[in-house]
This record gives sequence, C-alpha cells and structure tokens, in this order.
Amino acid sequence: MATDTGSPDGLPDKSPVRLTAWVHGHVQGVGFRWWTRSRALRYGITGSARNLPDGRVEVVAEGTASACRRLLAELRSGDPPGRVDTVVERWSAAKGGLVGFVER
Repeated sequence: MATDTGSPDGLPDKSPVRLTAWVHGHVQGVGFRWWTRSRALRYGITGSARNLPDGRVEVVAEGTASACRRLLAELRSGDPPGRVDTVVERWSAAKGGLVGFVER
C-alpha cells in the first residue's frame, strides 16, 4: 500500500509521486480526457484519465513532484475543455507499473 504523502510541497521536485485527482464539473463528452492526456505527455507523466458514472473524471498521474504539480495547476486553470468546478486531489508515493498515459 502506498504511503499518503499529503502534499508534494515539501518533496524535492524530482521525487516520484502519484497524484489522483477527481475533477468535478462538465468534464465528460467535451474532450477533457484527451486534453489531460496531451498535458500529461508534455510533462512526462504516466497514468490515465477515465470517466466515472457520477460525471466526474478521475486522473491518476505518476511523475516527478514538479510535473504533477504543473498538471494539477493546469487542471484547475480554467483552460481545459468543458467546465471545471473543483478538483479534489490525493497525493501518495509512486507505485510504478504505468506505461504511457491512456484515456479509459
């Protein structure tokens, strides 16, 4: 089981972390997962973005603390397709085993 790191703020920028983010708003059917994938690949992040039955999108991202912080900032920026109302985040130690970034 991964150790909860709370927030990556105290970690060195190159420390590997896992960010799990639940994005609330009008984020399904608008290209949000594709947009998230393009940003993740830009930052060298592996993981996935998937639609949840309740209308949220779940993003699981592994990479350096600095890369995951940048992705989280972009998720919250107001620039993604659709409308993001809020993003709930959970940080933990990287588990590994992820290849590429996929839309599910």
